[in-house]
Amino acid sequence: MEEKSKKNERFIRIQMKEQDPQVRNANFKEVPFGYSDEEAIIEAKRCLKCKKPLCVQGCPVEVKIPEFIGLVAEGKFVEAARKIKETNSLPAICGRVCPQEEQCEIKCILGKKGEPVAIGNLERFAADCEREKGEVALPEMKPKNGKKVGIVGSGPAGLTVAGELAKEGCEVTIFEALHEAGGVLVYGIPEFRLPKEIVKKEVEYLEMLGVKVVKNFVVGRTETIDELLNGSGYDAIFVGSGAGLPSFMRIPGENNIGVYSANEYLTRSNLMKAYLNDANTPIIRGKRVVTVGGGNVAMDSARTALRLGAEESVIVYRRSEAEMPARNAEIHHAKEEGIIFNLLCNPIKIIANEKGFVKGIQCIRMELGQPDDSGRRRPVPVEGSEFEIECDVVIIAIGNKPNPLIPDTTPDIEISKWGTIVANEETMTTSKDGVFAGGDIVSGAATVILAMGQGRVASKSVMEYLSTK
Repeated sequence: MEEKSKKNERFIRIQMKEQDPQVRNANFKEVPFGYSDEEAIIEAKRCLKCKKPLCVQGCPVEVKIPEFIGLVAEGKFVEAARKIKETNSLPAICGRVCPQEEQCEIKCILGKKGEPVAIGNLERFAADCEREKGEVALPEMKPKNGKKVGIVGSGPAGLTVAGELAKEGCEVTIFEALHEAGGVLVYGIPEFRLPKEIVKKEVEYLEMLGVKVVKNFVVGRTETIDELLNGSGYDAIFVGSGAGLPSFMRIPGENNIGVYSANEYLTRSNLMKAYLNDANTPIIRGKRVVTVGGGNVAMDSARTALRLGAEESVIVYRRSEAEMPARNAEIHHAKEEGIIFNLLCNPIKIIANEKGFVKGIQCIRMELGQPDDSGRRRPVPVEGSEFEIECDVVIIAIGNKPNPLIPDTTPDIEISKWGTIVANEETMTTSKDGVFAGGDIVSGAATVILAMGQGRVASKSVMEYLSTK
């Protein structure tokens, strides 16, 4: 009987303890507390140590998952972090925000009969241990090779390329348009999901490797790509400028006071610290906030609105929950915190009072028809089903596009019809000699780990290119 119980335990993961939903929805502290040493070891011992680990195939940066989990199981937590860092330079970040349930964990054999190993939680645990114990060590560095590489943007793609090239002996400079480094990691993801101190430590680690970070430098304005290559003496450029241009619905009333793009709303709260009581960043703290969209950014916006004091925070999404692109964990956390989900409805008009301030949003009910190009069933309006939701803030979270500044100032680089830079997926090379690109500027708005995967590919291509110059 005891043996059977142990077998059953193998299929049940150790859950991370979290803040109480009715406490955390009023603060910006991180939601999960993390594993204790004992919990991490128990969870790590669930790993079957497969001879052909499918989980590694599911990881865009090919972390040696069974090896690092094996070290955790032995209590060698710092060594586990260093094993992860052989291929993933940002484990504390990836452990928190990557969609492991769609990548490495979905491949776990244990998931066929129970719950897969909590790979993301263990990654976070190991990285946190290394940082908290003050045992972050520099990797082996190759001698300086005299090559100079510029990185446009300090998001996950740019940080990855910078770290890899610094280890190869290149002189690396990151150009960041904002006053803080980290890209979407600092302006887009809220503190309760990714504490900014962790991002800061990751940037400091790169600086320890010799990477120079130049802030308030807008490539395309301060200097163009051509000026960096031809005037400032850079041998190669990697463009990882992300997708920071918000999309709108183009419905009446989007210019009313109290309508935000999710990009602006989250940037004001995250980067400009509007969530702090003594911050002087203006942001409307609505009593009833409606967020339009069903992705992670929509969940982040709706949950942020609660923490900024909203009495009600409502998600409006045109499809059903099954089609929502947000991570299951984010939807779960939003529901726990009291977010109201108004599904299968779509906004058609934003209503304002006589002074131009938002007072409501008009929507129409939807039903699902045949699948569209994305494979999800297409939402179709239900005639005569219009209704209104009273609100004083509306957040549009339906996606972002690349800012056209770099494409507009680099005329000989090929651009897709979506405004993204065209790059070879196997090498991340662009049509312009010496220029490489990756992350959201190439793929459109995607995940942190996919951007990092493209960054690793690009770093190898940059080194090959430099060796032939």
